[in-house]
Amino acid sequence: MSNQSLVVTSRNTLLPGSDQPQPATITVNIDTGKITDIQTVYAERSPGGETTFIDAGEKFVLPGLVDAHVHLNEPGRTDWEGFWTAHTGNKADLKLLVAAGVKGFKCFLIESGVEEFPSVSEHDLHAHMKELQDQSTVLLFHAELEDDSCSVQNHEEHDPTAYQTFLSSRPQELEVNAISLITVLQEKYNSLRCHIVHLSASSALPIIRAARSRGLNLTVETCFHYLCLSADDIPHGRPEFKCCPPIRSESNRDALWDALIDGTIDCVVSDHSPCVAELKKFEEGNIMTAWGGINSLGFGLSLLWTEGQKRGISLGQIIRWTSEETAKHAGLSSSKGRLSVGHDGDLVIWDPAAEFKVSKEHFHFKNKFSAYEGMVLNGVVQQTVLRGRVTYDRTQSGFDGFTPIGKLL
Repeated sequence: MSNQSLVVTSRNTLLPGSDQPQPATITVNIDTGKITDIQTVYAERSPGGETTFIDAGEKFVLPGLVDAHVHLNEPGRTDWEGFWTAHTGNKADLKLLVAAGVKGFKCFLIESGVEEFPSVSEHDLHAHMKELQDQSTVLLFHAELEDDSCSVQNHEEHDPTAYQTFLSSRPQELEVNAISLITVLQEKYNSLRCHIVHLSASSALPIIRAARSRGLNLTVETCFHYLCLSADDIPHGRPEFKCCPPIRSESNRDALWDALIDGTIDCVVSDHSPCVAELKKFEEGNIMTAWGGINSLGFGLSLLWTEGQKRGISLGQIIRWTSEETAKHAGLSSSKGRLSVGHDGDLVIWDPAAEFKVSKEHFHFKNKFSAYEGMVLNGVVQQTVLRGRVTYDRTQSGFDGFTPIGKLL
């Protein structure tokens, strides 16, 4: 093993336990990819030797973000994005999958729109939760549930290009129904952690708070789009804003921010959910029949910083929601999500003052459209470092020339 190291120094480094950046110099062993030393001083010069030295100056050094909800389909719909996902369709295999390293299982309480991923019933859940309790895993829920008094409405008589038509077709009660059922089931299977993916309905927050007060093993995420977009501002005929559950009103968005601040919501993810352009029905602008999902990889930090500054949110809070808590949720908190000795040397060098207008040239994902196109955002990533190796450099043509070094965790 060599002594090659990466040393990164900055006058503004976000270390654990602090909401504000401070001077620090971080050393990463390139062979192991681990942080070996952190000094809370700014280094004026390279230490020399077998060292790659990055002087970030006034720019910020942050932990790498951990996006715990991204849709990839490979093998499968590789023209959409990434990789095939298992679900709880075969109870007999669940413990074997956990033993093989599967981190968790996702289920829909409403029809998913994907034939091979059907919804589960309350009866199904009893069987699967009984099988999974006391296992080191998590059961994730797309939490919308129809009942006799509330269901998805087609609204065929209304304008399908109007966002309000779609919004009224997926009322908050669907999420309230689902989360109510989940918390009732948790009373019986409380050793199994349950996780609500992409919460959008503020009406469900009292149920979540009550469940937490009873000690139920429940965690919750929301998404960049629910915190940074409002139904009040979505124009007609723009299917790129469609997702399920939907982006809701400004007052709903405010309530989600409050719940994030007080800890009712644990973390924030992208739920990057791509498809090919034809399925978005751009030409006809039909939101009702378009595929639901928002393309957002690469914009989360800038989105939350831009919106969060209006609300007095610190950078430390944002990193806690997008790195520390997401790493914990994914079972990676021993190696990811914070700048600590022994953790992976994953760093972001970031200019919080820089501003950019989102355009297609910023889309590094496959299908080049997004609800965020045209927005002006604050905060620009200058470099990213994965396990001590630079994987993106804005000043050197971005990703060009870098070899992918990702690995299965």
